[in-house]
Amino acid sequence: MSRIAAPFERCVRVGMGVALLCLSIAPCMRAQRTQFKAGWNVYSPQEDIQLGKQVAVDAAKQLPSCNAPKVDAYLTELGKNLSAKLPAGGIQYPFEFHCVNDKAINAFALPGGYVFVNRGAIEAADNEAELAGVMAHELAHVALRHGTAEATKAKAAQTGVGILGILFGDNAGGALLTELGRFSAGGVLLRYSRATETQADVVGTQVLYDAGYDPRALAQFFEKIEADSKGQNPPEFFSDHPNPERRVERVNEEINKLGGLPPKMKKDSAEFEAIKREVMALPVARKEALAAGGPAHRAMGPPPVPSANYAEYQAQAYAMKYPDNWKKFGEKASVSFTPDGGVMEGDDGQDGLAYGVIVNVTKVQGDASDAKALDKATQEFISTLQKGNPKMKVTRQPGHLRVNGQPGLSTYLSNESPAGGEETDWLITVIRPEGLVSFVCVAPQKDYEKYDKTFSSILDTVRFSK
Repeated sequence: MSRIAAPFERCVRVGMGVALLCLSIAPCMRAQRTQFKAGWNVYSPQEDIQLGKQVAVDAAKQLPSCNAPKVDAYLTELGKNLSAKLPAGGIQYPFEFHCVNDKAINAFALPGGYVFVNRGAIEAADNEAELAGVMAHELAHVALRHGTAEATKAKAAQTGVGILGILFGDNAGGALLTELGRFSAGGVLLRYSRATETQADVVGTQVLYDAGYDPRALAQFFEKIEADSKGQNPPEFFSDHPNPERRVERVNEEINKLGGLPPKMKKDSAEFEAIKREVMALPVARKEALAAGGPAHRAMGPPPVPSANYAEYQAQAYAMKYPDNWKKFGEKASVSFTPDGGVMEGDDGQDGLAYGVIVNVTKVQGDASDAKALDKATQEFISTLQKGNPKMKVTRQPGHLRVNGQPGLSTYLSNESPAGGEETDWLITVIRPEGLVSFVCVAPQKDYEKYDKTFSSILDTVRFSK
C-alpha cells in the first residue's frame, strides 16, 4: 500500500541547503494541507503500471489520435512538471500523455500514469492554468491509485468473498482481471465516486499550488463548463467524473490550508496559446466508436459482403453463429454483431448501427409462463425501442414463428437509418427463463434483401440453453 510522503521527506530530496530552509518554514506551511491514504487495494503499484499500459495500448487503437507531435510534446512537458509535484510516496510511474481528436470536453488517466486529454478540453480551457488543473486532477487519481482501488472493490463484489478470498487465492475474479485489460472495460478503472473526485480535486489543487499555478483554476474550469451546459446535456467529463458537492468551497478551503493564494501565480503562457491555436486548426475526426470499445465507422462504400463461414458465440441464455467477417461488441445482456463499417454517424451526429444484429436479454414482468406473456413483453420491448427512436413504427404486426423449437414472434419495423433514408428492423422475440430474448436484424431498406438470407441463416443457428 502506498503512502503520501511526509513534508520533510519531500524537502530533503532537493538538497541540503534547501532542506535546512524547509525545516524552519515548510513544516508550518505544509502541515495543514490535507493528506489522504490510498484505499484498500490488492494490486501492487507495479501491477498498476502493467494494467494501465495494457489498457492504454487498447485505447490508442480505438481512440482517434490528434496526430500532432507538437501537442503531445506540450502535454508531456506540462504533465511531467505537474507529476513532479504529486504526493506519490516514492512510486515512479512512466507517465505518458496523449491528445485525443475528440471535441467532447473530457480527459482520463489510467493506472500507472497513462493520460489521455481530449482536444475539447484544450479548446475549452481559457488559459494554461485551467488545462493544468484538469491534468492535475487526473494525475491525482493516479497517485491515489483510485483506478485499481475501484477494481479491487469490483473484484470483491464479483467473487462474493471479500478481501479474505482475494488475498488467499480465490480465482473467481480472474475473468474480471482479463476484462480490465481492455479499454472497453475501462469503466471499472474509471468509475470514480464523489468521494474520490473530491480527493482528486484536493490533491490536484495542491499540485497546482506547488507548481506555481493559480490553484483556483481547477474548480473554475469545472464551474465554467457546468455553467455553459445549463439546459443541455452535461459535458462528457461529468459522466465519467461525478460532480462532488461544494467543489469550489472545498478547493478554497484547501487553498487556505496551504497559506492562501501565493503572491505570484502563473495563469497562462505563450506556449499554451500557440498549442490551442494548433489544436483548433486540426481537422475534426469522426468518432470511431459507438462507445468505448465499440465498432468503427464505415469507410467509403458499402460494408463487405457477409462471409459464408460462421463464428460461434455462447451466452448464458443462448448460443448462436454469425459471419466470421463480422465483429462482436458488448457482453451479457446486450450484444451486437456488425460488419466493418456497420456503425455510422447519422445526420444528428449520433452513432447508430446501420447493418447487423443486436441481441438483448431483458427481464420480464409477471409470470413468464403465462400464455400472453410473450405478446405483452414484446409490446413493452417495442415501446422501449420507440422511446429511443421517435420515428420508429411497426410496419407488420407480430406473427408467430418458432426459433429452435421455441414459440416466438416476428415483427417488422421501420426507422431512420444512419446510412440515410429508412431502414428495416426485423424483430424476433422469444421468452426464456432468463427473460425476453430479442434479435433485431437491421439494414437500410435499399439493402435489406441482400441481408435477409444472412439474417435468416443466423437465426437458424440459435440454440437456447436448457
